[in-house]
Amino acid sequence: MQSPVSYKIVASPDIARAGLWRPSIGLALVSLLGFGLLYSLAGTGLGRGLFPAQATGSIVSAEGHAVGSALVAQPFADARYFQPRPSAANYDPMAAAGSNQSRGNPDLRRRIDQARVAVAARDGIAPADVPADLITQSGGGLDPHVSARGAEVQIARVAGARGLPPSTVAALVRRNTESPQLGVFGEPRVNVLRLNLALDALPSAAQQAQ
Repeated sequence: MQSPVSYKIVASPDIARAGLWRPSIGLALVSLLGFGLLYSLAGTGLGRGLFPAQATGSIVSAEGHAVGSALVAQPFADARYFQPRPSAANYDPMAAAGSNQSRGNPDLRRRIDQARVAVAARDGIAPADVPADLITQSGGGLDPHVSARGAEVQIARVAGARGLPPSTVAALVRRNTESPQLGVFGEPRVNVLRLNLALDALPSAAQQAQ
């Protein structure tokens, strides 16, 4: 009795290569077009539609000109303005970073002690009354807010430099104090740029006297 004959079908090399390339090319196209293009366009479009200000950098304008971002701190040299937190990045958005110094670092302690003395002299308060956020740098170096207390200790200096009653400046600080997020996260804080713009919008001391 003869044994059954078995047949083995061997695909040609061209057919085998075509079978390997086709799904690879298809997956690459789906990934590039679907995730690289369509997903990005959809995400960008939704962001611009639902959150137009945040999607474009939360730019703050005054008199028709962009003066900064509500998300990025910037220095104010004039005594007529509230000052933000110190910045390890020198307020440069392209170099956002903290100092990365540990609590036990003697250089950090020295810098904080010097900053405490400088802020106390600047705002006319005792060194022990200087809020921590006015002498410490945030993790990103660009924190646009100060604590409510950090704004309050600057009221007398700003009011004196502008010739305004401290009560007027204090009321403005209260109006610009933001509550904790969702009522529970964080603490009351003040956006320094928005507060300073609100200050500039106030009538001058001479106008208020009329």
